[in-house]
Amino acid sequence: MQPPFMKAIAVDDEKLALDIVSAHAARVPFLELKATFTNAFLALEYLQKEPVDLLFLDIKMPDISGIDFFQSLSRKPLLIYTTAYAEHAATSFELDAVDYLLKPFSLARFMKGCNKAYELFRFRTGPEVATTHVFIKTGYEQVKVALHDIRYLESSGNYVTFAIAGKQLLSRSNMAEALASLPAGRFLRVHRSFAVAIGHIEKVERGQVTVAGKVIPVSEAYAGDLQATMGRR
Repeated sequence: MQPPFMKAIAVDDEKLALDIVSAHAARVPFLELKATFTNAFLALEYLQKEPVDLLFLDIKMPDISGIDFFQSLSRKPLLIYTTAYAEHAATSFELDAVDYLLKPFSLARFMKGCNKAYELFRFRTGPEVATTHVFIKTGYEQVKVALHDIRYLESSGNYVTFAIAGKQLLSRSNMAEALASLPAGRFLRVHRSFAVAIGHIEKVERGQVTVAGKVIPVSEAYAGDLQATMGRR
């Protein structure tokens, strides 16, 4: 089965902002950015002919506000607002936006917003995919991996190794980006260089945990999170 891709467009009167969205979107395996627009009215014409699943939308634009733009749509896609103004956050949630990204936003923050949108998208189009598998980019491939097969993640520089039952996959990303691409609540960071699958923790000791037979260090910065998580189980 091919991964269900979200089709998206981005609308912002600043070309630099669109360039950043385009660069980030290219790193998200389940997202297909179909077009970008500095002219909001051209974007409206596009959406009348080519509906999309997700819209990245600036709030403050010269000819029409992002709020008015979105309210004018008869078919409303999932919405992520992009804005340089923190005070617009409340408005974005009143309009049922999935997320708002405060400029300038990092790739990790962008992926977090996309992941939230993707969970909703997959719930509507294929909940079984949303709860059982993830696609990991390794080299030029997208590899489908069962979530329950992922044991732990180990980062080194600009790469993260996913330890999976019977093999390892190397992905070009940092730990924050890798965790943002995974469902919340199933994986826990325990060290600057390690995150573990909570369901595969075999033993918890002072300063370390054992996962799939591997002893993984737990730093003081993350020890409280580990204790709180294990206390709830």
